[in-house]
Amino acid sequence: MAEAFVKTFKRDYVYLNRLPSAAEVLAQLPAWFTDYNEIHPHKGLGMRSPREYLRAVS
Repeated sequence: MAEAFVKTFKRDYVYLNRLPSAAEVLAQLPAWFTDYNEIHPHKGLGMRSPREYLRAVS
């Protein structure tokens, strides 16, 4: 499961932004994690974000 997350995260955030240094990537991580959990649609969750999914099943 961790490998799938890392692959998806790199594909959808890191590679799309092409930041010039690891420090700049690290600086962006908090915003990217927020987007991933709050907004980004996930196929396995019916194209909902994890937060949307949790609200729907709670």
